[in-house]
Amino acid sequence: MAASVLNKYSNVVQYVASINTIGNALVIDVEAEMPFISSNGGFAGLSGPAVKHTALANVYKMRQLLNSSIDVVGVGGIESGQDVFEFLLCGASAVQVGTCHWREGPKCFDRICAELKQLLRTKGYKSSEEVQGKLVPWNKAAAAKSRAIAKKKSIKTTKKIRQPLIDHMDMMHALLMIVVAFLLAD
Repeated sequence: MAASVLNKYSNVVQYVASINTIGNALVIDVEAEMPFISSNGGFAGLSGPAVKHTALANVYKMRQLLNSSIDVVGVGGIESGQDVFEFLLCGASAVQVGTCHWREGPKCFDRICAELKQLLRTKGYKSSEEVQGKLVPWNKAAAAKSRAIAKKKSIKTTKKIRQPLIDHMDMMHALLMIVVAFLLAD
């Protein structure tokens, strides 16, 4: 319904932001035994990573329902280049970074942009426009490919983690042998 109203005024409406925050949320400061924020009795909108998947769904649906002349700005839980990539796939023309900026400060923007550039390059894209709105419907072949890639990454990570342990164990074994040899020499 909202999309039909916005489409009716597409000569005036240039973009929509989806989603920002969700309903009432309340964070408790356990040490002080009170709401974490002072305004509105402590009630505020839920934001950040907790709303990302709802935001993605809303961006995706809004992009499907709105006239192409109305841009969709993805808002909610964006903390990394991968998050931006996901919003772009769902059809976002731009994104808003809020909670992450509040936590990290302005340095987060350079980091997120660098991560997005690296991800685009790794996946063979030259620009973010190539990805925008290109979410592929779920299919068995792509899911199998994704699982295989994840498994391969997991194996590489495991080898990297275990390698120093093996080297460390070899060094400990050699050191122990030297100590034993020294004790036997006496």
